[in-house]
Amino acid sequence: EGQLNKHKAVVSTQSTGGSQSAHGAGTQLTNLVLSRLSNSEPALLAKSISRSFLLSADNVHAVHPNYVSKHEGNFQPTINGGVAVKHNSNQRYATTAMGAAMVRELARRNNIPLQEVMVRNDSSCGSTIGPIISSKTAIRTVDLGCPQLSMHSIREMGGAKDPYYAVQLYKAFYEQFASIDAASSDENCDDDMFI
Repeated sequence: EGQLNKHKAVVSTQSTGGSQSAHGAGTQLTNLVLSRLSNSEPALLAKSISRSFLLSADNVHAVHPNYVSKHEGNFQPTINGGVAVKHNSNQRYATTAMGAAMVRELARRNNIPLQEVMVRNDSSCGSTIGPIISSKTAIRTVDLGCPQLSMHSIREMGGAKDPYYAVQLYKAFYEQFASIDAASSDENCDDDMFI
């Protein structure tokens, strides 16, 4: 109570392919910024990291009608169906069960459509900057994005509604996430919020 929450948006000019470049997600920039914001006090930095949460927002492959079998049966995102939370059993995405539950609760409270995506574990898939940043910082992370077809092609295609849903979700995240995070703390585990 009474604690000030800081909100930061980070835009990376390099994706996973360029993450080790001078401007990519694999640099120490995130750690340096966090250290500077905490006045280089180790205790404050540790507390800040434990209270931090990263939404790694990057588009996601919508289920393609010719390749339906590439997605798990219950995790097939569609265009204009809402933002998709990304899961991968091979750890290509940083989403955890608790992180996904928190984003689901945020969407539920704000009546924002949300989907889940999971590429089959015997199929390869790309990755995002989510696992790169979370592994270097220990910040809780959820990978998510708007579904699209023909990713990385000359003519990518996405829905007109999904960017609107994404903006609504990100706005709600900035405004309400602290209360959802507080409700999910250990002393509130008996709460039925995540049932």
